[in-house]
Amino acid sequence: MALRDIKPTRSELINLKRRIVLSERGYKILKMKRDGLIIEFFKVLEKAKDSQSGLQQKYERATQMMAFANTVEGAIGVKSAAFSVQEVPDITLASKNIMGVVVPEIESSKVKKSLVDRGYGLLGTTSAIDEAASSYEDLVEAIIESAEIETTMKKLLDEIESTKRRVNALEFKVIPELTEARDFIKMRLDEMEREELFRLKKIKARNT
Repeated sequence: MALRDIKPTRSELINLKRRIVLSERGYKILKMKRDGLIIEFFKVLEKAKDSQSGLQQKYERATQMMAFANTVEGAIGVKSAAFSVQEVPDITLASKNIMGVVVPEIESSKVKKSLVDRGYGLLGTTSAIDEAASSYEDLVEAIIESAEIETTMKKLLDEIESTKRRVNALEFKVIPELTEARDFIKMRLDEMEREELFRLKKIKARNT
């Protein structure tokens, strides 16, 4: 806001004071939102650490169980058991609100299956197939949970950055510029008032 473009009028001064009040109020609200979002982000971050740790463990176990099943049953036996599965997991994508940020809420069903639901017969297979199937079902559940947490973190982080930019703009640009303009108008109005008083005194002096 260039000072040369400002009209030093009382109406403009009133308008600037109103804008400063609104800007300061918005600044406080946005700052509270930013701080709240940061708290929520660190809560989710803790979940993410646990989720990643669990995901890594389940991935390693699933890999080991699959290697064992391939050794015991052979690659053809494992593939045959895998193709026997009739029902695939159901994934339902909903949403929830965290301090104004819409984040995903992923619900899954039919991931964990019983021996019957897996489709392959008990005869002709060993427990190695069951262990491999169970470990991969655990892994899929962990991946779904991790996907929800990672997406939530990204959305919260994006909103934090956006809110920080708005807070900084108000604190370091908008409010200082409005305050400078207000002070400039007050100074000019005071000068104009003194000039008017001086002019009136001169007129009065000439008339006496």
